[in-house]
Amino acid sequence: MLSWSHRKQLGTTLLLALVMALVPAAAHAGAANAPAPAAPTSVAAQGGAWNDDRCIPSDDHPRPVVLVHGTLGNKTSNWLGLAPYLANRGYCVFSLDYGKLPLVPVFHGLGPIEDSAGELAEFVDRVLDTTGADEVDLVGHSQGGMMPRYYLKHHDDAAGKVNALVALAPSTNGTTLLGLTRLFDLFPGARDLLDGLTPALEQQVAGSDFITELNRDGYTVPGVDYTVIATRYDQVVTPFRTQFIEEPGVNNVLLQDLCPVDVSEHLAIALTDRVAWHEVTNALDPANAKPTTCWSVFD
Repeated sequence: MLSWSHRKQLGTTLLLALVMALVPAAAHAGAANAPAPAAPTSVAAQGGAWNDDRCIPSDDHPRPVVLVHGTLGNKTSNWLGLAPYLANRGYCVFSLDYGKLPLVPVFHGLGPIEDSAGELAEFVDRVLDTTGADEVDLVGHSQGGMMPRYYLKHHDDAAGKVNALVALAPSTNGTTLLGLTRLFDLFPGARDLLDGLTPALEQQVAGSDFITELNRDGYTVPGVDYTVIATRYDQVVTPFRTQFIEEPGVNNVLLQDLCPVDVSEHLAIALTDRVAWHEVTNALDPANAKPTTCWSVFD
């Protein structure tokens, strides 16, 4: 049985998720979509904004960060916390919508994952062209932590365009059907809207043809650094240890090993958990990494 603190955390997270899912994306984007000035500005002047084509990668953070949302998420609702957290620390941050279904607003990441990987490929190319950077770093949540592996394995020179993939609660080996159906409980209204129309959900069931083929010849590709950050309280991608990539060189992180009292579940790890975010920055900049502890919530 969940403790009172865990239930309180979960309830707060679900309320936050509902609010974010129902507010139009334009309202969330705010400063991130502000009109561009006549001349480019440095990232330090943006005050937490993201998806700003004016952003110039700094010497300290030369690679733009591309955020890849999860199933039923979108480019703003999934990243209202982490995107400004990274931008305020000097990163150029971009996020995309992918896997849209016709006539389905707000809830994305539902179309065939192969097609979504193609959308990610186009977006990465656009970010590289816009910023002039040589590589990007990818940070993904849930499906967004798994789908980029299809992009890296199946798109020409993708590995040459990506330095690192940081996956938060990824569906690495798929998940139980019960875990996937719980997503509908976390996003009220989604089940009625999407029943029977969600290829990406079927593809993420453990043992699916898609997952089997994706992982058949290994999980990683040379030249890309991989980090997986998971929580033992994940109720969607289950069992939680199936999120890890057991291959040489992969950094597998369990949040509770860093902060035993962290009770984040599947949504909170991306939406509200500053301990997880601190570990993301360590993965993005390992040369300047600082130990992640419970006190990282104040960083």
